[in-house]
Amino acid sequence: MDLDAVRTFVAAADAGRFQDAAVTLSITQQAVSKRIAALEKELGVRLFTRTPRGARLTVDGHAFLPPARELLRAEERAAASVRPGRRALRVDVIGRRLAPAALLRDFHRAHPDTELDVVTLFDAAAAVDAVRSGTIDASFRAVTVPARRLPDGIETVPVHDEPLLLVTGPAHVLAGARAVRPDQLAGHRIWMPELVPGTEWTAFYDDLAAAFGLTIETTGPDFGTEPLPETIAQSPNLASFVGEGTRLFWPPEQGLRRIPVRNPTPVYPHSLLWRSDNPHPTLTALRTHLVAARPARAAGAWTPKWAE
Repeated sequence: MDLDAVRTFVAAADAGRFQDAAVTLSITQQAVSKRIAALEKELGVRLFTRTPRGARLTVDGHAFLPPARELLRAEERAAASVRPGRRALRVDVIGRRLAPAALLRDFHRAHPDTELDVVTLFDAAAAVDAVRSGTIDASFRAVTVPARRLPDGIETVPVHDEPLLLVTGPAHVLAGARAVRPDQLAGHRIWMPELVPGTEWTAFYDDLAAAFGLTIETTGPDFGTEPLPETIAQSPNLASFVGEGTRLFWPPEQGLRRIPVRNPTPVYPHSLLWRSDNPHPTLTALRTHLVAARPARAAGAWTPKWAE
């Protein structure tokens, strides 16, 4: 079986679009399509259903995804066993527009000669499993349980507290505010359809809502970060939260506001996870850089009990 085709399949499954998979793999979209088609021909099944918004896994695609990941992990373990420390450091940043990606870019600017392989894994359990197996070297995550409850051999260190911002449209009642307190948001409609049960970011926002009496709506389909600002901009009632380090781009005519949340300031707690026996020298450099660059948590910050 062609491992490049399997790798392309997994990248397309994670990205949801062939175009995004092509960017991740640094190949053309046509090459992605050809590899997927060849793999489907070899297996005798369709792995994706093409839609106007991207590519959706078929039933056979869902069935093939776990063993495909394991196949790539086996490949990585075999390669790493003979060249530890000589390959690029592979780091999971969850999403390329989120704060961890910016942290990794800052590290690369400070160490331009280092080789990095940036991946995006949605699920925390999959990320921890990938760290354990050696498929990736490290992952940025919010650790929602004490470190002692992480799997044996997995270590973690806090690396970044990311302040939250409130995003509103120009007609929202809070649009003119220079800053808002969390308790002022009680009774307002905060819309976050990207919250998925069981994820660490949903755990964070559940605790935030409970602490300040907020109602966070998750109804409606999640079409990603691009359509959300457009919906917020057109609504006089909806608002949303976004991390200060999240890179969102929207047309100036939408008039969106990014309003600081203060007294206290909710901060999202990013940590770095890695396997304690990983010998990669760049991993040590990354940890050292992140810990040195992390400012002390502000006295007026709020974060869940599990992150304290």
